[in-house]
Amino acid sequence: MKRSLISREGKNDSRKKIRLCPTNEQLMKLWQSAGTARWVYNYTISMQRMNYRFNNGGFLSDQVIRKHITKMKKRPKYYWLSLVSNNIAKQAVKDACDAYKKWFHVIDGSSNLYVEIPKYKTKKKTTPSFYNDSTRIKFKDKSVLLEKIGWVKSNVNLPVNKKVYNPRISFDGKYWYLAVGLEVDQITYPISGTLGICLDGTYPVVLSTGEKFTSINQTDTMRKLEKKLARLKQQHRRKIRMNEDKLFVEKKNLHKLEIRIQLIYRKISNIRENYWHYVTMTILRKRPEKIVISYLPLHELMKKQEHQKRLSKECYYELKRQLHYKCEELNIDFTEVAPTDPCSKICYRCKSMNFNLLESGVVYQCLECNNTILKDRNTSLNLIDYSIN
Repeated sequence: MKRSLISREGKNDSRKKIRLCPTNEQLMKLWQSAGTARWVYNYTISMQRMNYRFNNGGFLSDQVIRKHITKMKKRPKYYWLSLVSNNIAKQAVKDACDAYKKWFHVIDGSSNLYVEIPKYKTKKKTTPSFYNDSTRIKFKDKSVLLEKIGWVKSNVNLPVNKKVYNPRISFDGKYWYLAVGLEVDQITYPISGTLGICLDGTYPVVLSTGEKFTSINQTDTMRKLEKKLARLKQQHRRKIRMNEDKLFVEKKNLHKLEIRIQLIYRKISNIRENYWHYVTMTILRKRPEKIVISYLPLHELMKKQEHQKRLSKECYYELKRQLHYKCEELNIDFTEVAPTDPCSKICYRCKSMNFNLLESGVVYQCLECNNTILKDRNTSLNLIDYSIN
């Protein structure tokens, strides 16, 4: 999977993700590297928590923790830390310290983001991943050189003489992947005006041009996958219930069932992510100069039981994330309206307010000019004026 990022002048970075085809021996080393990265991350979190608790809210720098882990490698108890690349432990410490820094910025008031305290990475729920040094990674004919693992075969070729950024190896439940940033030449293109985007109305996404995008969850493929997932989860609950009276022993059939459930979750998430990539690239092919998106209070809506299931399936946060990073690399202005802005209650023609408008309504009818229009289209057209004002 390749993200093609276009910009106006100079050079830019393109993120590419390729599948790895390791041997059985390399597969063991990949799992060992991912387990070491998870253990070092959790150890750093525990050190930061202990220091915050007994040192009056202090913060340990990543250099102090890295020196401590280097001394630990000399002990016979932790000899396995030296079996993998030392850059894996270094980057795991940096990632944990960066997560704690974001949380500290929220506590002292220097950041307005909603960030929870960093949690431990569990073996069952966390995606196995680790870092590889960008200066030591090499490419040749459908092969990648990883530290202390060797040449690993891949499904596609990567450019040899390109600068590499932040290579990460991860496991998605079925295959191992390498995600890497490559330096590419930017392409110039003509730009147009402002584009307004309304979210979570009658349609999940409605543009100011009148184009509508339906929900991917209403397709026959997704409905069949969700029915299959519900059936397998019911089998899993039945097997666990059978072992409640006696000592629970996880059998091989139960483990196979859990793997089948995990693969269906993987397929559903990949379909949703791919659909939002299609939507965002369709929007960016219109070459807008600015993109204004309506405010959607996901954190508040998820507290209501009637919206939880629907919003969790739509994955609006993934859409906003993709639009945000793609607009940054294309030098397109990306704006989200303020929560108090009444874009949905204003008529885009005469600019009069309609306070009697119901949230569940589909059509917007103006009381002044008798304008009748789809409510989501009216909101998206008002977003263009919001960017001007």
